[in-house]
Amino acid sequence: MYENYRALAAKARAHCLNMVYIGQSGHIGSMLSAADVLAVLYEGILRVDPENPEWPERDRFLLSKGHAGALVYAILAEKGFFPKEWLNTYDQNGGKLLGHISHHVPGVEFSTGSLGHGLSIACGMAKVAREKHQKHRIFVMTSDGDLNEGSSWEAIMFAGQHHLDNLIAIVDYNRIQALGFSKDICDLGDLDSRVSPFGWTCVSIDGHDYGQIEDVLKSVPLVPGKPTMVIANTIKGKGVSFMENQVHSHYWHVGDEDLDKALKELAGGVPAEIAECLPQGVKA
Repeated sequence: MYENYRALAAKARAHCLNMVYIGQSGHIGSMLSAADVLAVLYEGILRVDPENPEWPERDRFLLSKGHAGALVYAILAEKGFFPKEWLNTYDQNGGKLLGHISHHVPGVEFSTGSLGHGLSIACGMAKVAREKHQKHRIFVMTSDGDLNEGSSWEAIMFAGQHHLDNLIAIVDYNRIQALGFSKDICDLGDLDSRVSPFGWTCVSIDGHDYGQIEDVLKSVPLVPGKPTMVIANTIKGKGVSFMENQVHSHYWHVGDEDLDKALKELAGGVPAEIAECLPQGVKA
């Protein structure tokens, strides 16, 4: 059960490790923490068409934590939005894929990078869709770092005020930011109790449990007339033991030994038929 999700997440994690190794830049811990949620989203939830990325009736997905853009690139490549060879140009001069996610890439709705912008943009998209009586949904992945920004809370108030139940915010709640643990920088406390009074329905899940992720995302909106916030409790650097829950995994410099060790761990954590399909380590 859930082997399709597990396979896509494993491939995406391996691609991300290769991409960060090639580009010698990136935020690998933030990519690995969100891989399971995005695997379920793209494999089983979003109504999108790789052959027609601009299909008007498609669901929209925005990655507000744009520094983890390589993860979305990896999944889009696996789903056929563009050739996998593009992944080897990540963050390279003249390459197709910028370090922060770019709307110039097929399947990417909006360029993001500065934290706090994604949820506001998603609110605007949801409001317009509602006014035009359009049926597509807007999903946006934020983070605990995103929610330190005042613009995120303006968006939270706006979405509740306008009953945007076509809006689903997913918080990649890995509890680590660039320079430390979130609780030591700007503690969000009980996030559900802070967001719900603004007219949202909130649910907390294990962001690495495919069953929980699928169940909640297939049920949105959880309450008609209310936007939904899915608080996905995740582990920074998930899938690579020496990166998990480590502050420095946010900016981890992936060297030769790190890449080999990490890819072997990923291959050892999935069935053999999946491991055989994992992208191989790329040597410069």
